[in-house]
Amino acid sequence: MIDGELYKRGFSQPFLKCLTPEEGNYVLREIHEGICGNHLGGKALAGKSLRQGFYWPTMLGDAHEVVKRCRACQEHANVNHQPAALMRPLESPCPFDQWGIDLVGPLPQATGQRKFLIVAVDYFTKWVEAEPLAKISEKEEWCKGLAIKQFFTSVSNPQANGQTEVTNRTILQHLKTRLGTAKGAWVDELPSVLWAYRTTPRTTTGETPFSLSYGTDAVAPAEVGELNWRVKHYDLEANEQGLRMNLDFVEEVRERASVRAAMYKARMAKAYNSRVRPRNFQVGDLVMRKAEASGPIGKLDSKWEARTK
Repeated sequence: MIDGELYKRGFSQPFLKCLTPEEGNYVLREIHEGICGNHLGGKALAGKSLRQGFYWPTMLGDAHEVVKRCRACQEHANVNHQPAALMRPLESPCPFDQWGIDLVGPLPQATGQRKFLIVAVDYFTKWVEAEPLAKISEKEEWCKGLAIKQFFTSVSNPQANGQTEVTNRTILQHLKTRLGTAKGAWVDELPSVLWAYRTTPRTTTGETPFSLSYGTDAVAPAEVGELNWRVKHYDLEANEQGLRMNLDFVEEVRERASVRAAMYKARMAKAYNSRVRPRNFQVGDLVMRKAEASGPIGKLDSKWEARTK
């Protein structure tokens, strides 16, 4: 006791003034959101209270509770990048059975006022098709006519169409490295980029999309410019026989690629799922929604907007 007030000997300060829960709540709120407040996290808030010479038995828990209930902290909290649900890799049973389709754009306007790109990726062979478009139009009737069953992914969850998103990034990166300053020439460079993609072995399968589709590797321009063995000793009859033999073996090659892809996806899912932090909500729970879902946000705007049910 000092001058009629209770103090506790501490390690961070010689004497820590003991407070009631009500007095402690005032100190926490003043430090957290007062004149000199900076909206600290729970542990940092409790630590700063100690450094300013105060103590009460439940200060750490109370500090976390103050932060949890702070509206400003909720609205400006960092986006949690930890996954909330387990990864379930998509499997395709055979070539060209399942495709992922996405639209890219707007891109720099090219000839014919084309500024969009529709990209389609086969989930088994990784074969990619891409077509420049001047405008985006609905093709539901076309899909119905060909008995194509469509599944749409959420705009705010592009990971559900992950294969196509990865391919989009690769195509755009290759286009950027080939274009230089002539950005409007992306349509002219697209066939070369697609050819390069189709003849490059994919990590998941260990094969090129071309070989899984046609049963043999394509002849690359480098093989023609600098003759290798198979080009230099090309024989029409032997080549025909070799191609037919490759077609007989293609099912075995595809099966091996399918097993390799399944093992790769299993390893990827295991690493991803180890970081999962489940977040479960019930009907009627009050939640915060990303502000960017309602439109563009500025540097000083809230990251999260008003609670919705």
